[in-house]
Order: sequence, then C-alpha cells, then structure tokens
Amino acid sequence: MEEKRMTSRREFLDTALVGAAGMALLHSVPAHAAQASNLLSVLKAASKETQTVALPDGTKVLMLPYGGRVLGVFAPSSDENFYWTNSALDAEDSAKAFFASKDWQNTGGDRTWLAPEVDVFLPNFPKTDKYWQPRELDPGNYEVQPAPLGVKLVNRLTLELSRSKKRVALEIAKSVGPAPNPLRYERDLDLAGIEYAGYTQFTSLALTGDSVDTDARVGLWNLVQMPHGGDMLIPTYFRSEPTICFGEIVPADLEVSDRLIRYHMRAKGEHKITIRAVATTGRVGYVYKSGERWALIVRNFVVNPSGEYVDPPWKEPDHLGYSTQACNVNSALGAFSELEYHIPAIGGGTGRTRCDDAAQVWAFRGTREQIKNVAAHLLTPEL
Repeated sequence: MEEKRMTSRREFLDTALVGAAGMALLHSVPAHAAQASNLLSVLKAASKETQTVALPDGTKVLMLPYGGRVLGVFAPSSDENFYWTNSALDAEDSAKAFFASKDWQNTGGDRTWLAPEVDVFLPNFPKTDKYWQPRELDPGNYEVQPAPLGVKLVNRLTLELSRSKKRVALEIAKSVGPAPNPLRYERDLDLAGIEYAGYTQFTSLALTGDSVDTDARVGLWNLVQMPHGGDMLIPTYFRSEPTICFGEIVPADLEVSDRLIRYHMRAKGEHKITIRAVATTGRVGYVYKSGERWALIVRNFVVNPSGEYVDPPWKEPDHLGYSTQACNVNSALGAFSELEYHIPAIGGGTGRTRCDDAAQVWAFRGTREQIKNVAAHLLTPEL
C-alpha cells in the first residue's frame, strides 16, 4: 500500500483481563482517546463540516460528511470517543496537512465501503501489487440532507470493477437513529456506574441509471475502527476456523472454540481474517483498556446466509459466503482494529437493485468486572 505513516509505534503492555477459564481476554495498549471538543475545533479549523446528532438517551454521534463517517460516539456527559481517530486530527496544523495530502485520508470511525474488495480496491487483480481506495467512494462526495434525527449523508458515484471492467452507477446513503441500552431491563445485571452510548446506523445501496440492469454484483461493507491492542470476540453457531485474508497471524493471537473466535489484535503489520456467514451470529464485540477503565463495543447486525455475500479471500476469488471480518492494522496506515460486516449484494442476478440495512452499535465503559459481565450477557459466557 502506498500510504505514508500516520501514527507513531505504540508500546505494548502486558495487562490482561482474565476470564473464568483462566484465558486472557485482552492484552492492552494505551488507547488514543480523542476528545469531542478537540475534534470539533480541529475539524472546523481544517474547514471540514461536522454534524452532531443528539439521541434521546443522551448519546452524541459525531458525523463527518467528508468520507461519510460516523467519526465519534460519546456517552452522556462524556467527552471521550469510543472510536479510533487518526492522530493527524489531534492538532490544527497536522489536520490541515493531512487533508491537503493526496494520500488516502483515513480519518477513523465508522465508514462504509463496497465489495467485492478484489473488484473495487485491487485495480490490477489478480495481481495484488496495488491497493487503491477509489476517491469517488472514499472520501466520495457526500451531500448532507435532512433526516428525522439529524442528517442523512448521500453519495452518488460510478465505479469500474476490476475483473469485469464494467462500470456501475450507485447511490450510498447513511444516517443514524437511537439504540437504547439493550441491557436496560435486565434485573440480574448491575449497570451502576457504567457509561453507555449507542446508535443505529441505517445504510442503503442502490443501482442507478443504466446500471439497474447490470449483471455485476456489488455489496455494502461497513467497518468500525477502534483503538488497537484489544480482543475481537466473534460468537459462532459451531466451531468455524476463520480464513486468513492477508498477513501471517501467530497461533497465540487466534483462539477458536466451539462457539467463539477470539482474536488478540496486538501484532505489528496488517492482518485480516474472514468468517463464514453460515457460522456467524450477527453480533461481534471488541474489548480494550481505556485509561484506568475498560471499554466494550458491540456491533449487532443481520446475517442472512441465503443472501449473496460476494467478498471472497484474495487467494480464493470464487469462494463466496463470508459475512464477517476483523482487520488488525499497526503500520503506516495507523494503529487500529477494524470490526467489519457485509450486507448481501445487489445486481447480477440477485433480483435486487437496492438494499437497506440497519445495525446497532452498543458501547460500554466501566470496570474490568463490569465489562466482563456485559460481554457475557451480549456475546458469550466463554470468558
């Protein structure tokens, strides 16, 4: 990848959250906690418009039309972001230089891309010598439109797919709404002192113009970026070995049991795993240390194994049916962990020219024991 380094290397700590079985839940690194007030000030100085959506439970969602991002999510009365943001956004001068660069500008947060990755981001496929983020997709040209709660971001674009050489005209739209604490009615769980923030993200993808009749298939792909060094917890219906998309993952960083894939995301470099739609439950969590406390981010989404999941591993471009991914990045691109999920594709014989998706983000911050209990209720008892 032809990107310059955005963050300095981070020192790894040996701190661990240990579950009942004596297994480490998390090896942590110091988290880069972006503050809402500073982000707003820096982005304003860099001439980047922002939209803050205040939800009924007090959650604040910071949207950045440039790139179509949910850049931050904040609990009531808290200025600390649950998401990773690029360290270039820490100061006005570095932010201005960052946005002036011709490199891909990964600001952070929750972004929306398109699949298949081999068609959209590898222009010379089957060669993988060049990885290119199409600028018409990211940052795109998102328009701000009114929505029931805040705004809707809409991007109209045309892409050429690398394998078929077909051009497709598309419209991507995204907005946010409430996602009340899913544990608010649980009598056996003490939530006192836990910070909570949550939102529902609504995304849609539509073929437009002559592309309505295309035989090309394209799918939505949503990715949340979080501070590096945590553990991804991927519940499964049965024992399912993930496929490694790229990078070499040491055995100690990937644990697979009958009902859970646990990925310790702490290595240097770039590594990615992908999991079958038929195995995944539609709920994935990421836990990491946040200062003296711990944080858990859960994404709740729909998995439909009957749908066309069209994002294959690079080395097996005809092997379809993968819904859920985790990407470890500690390189020139920055230091963050990605929780990724796909939506079944449209076009190309699917009988669909549009898809609409709604997925929740539930974010918690508290003591180690509190976060372990929340994870046991929402994800897995295998802690």
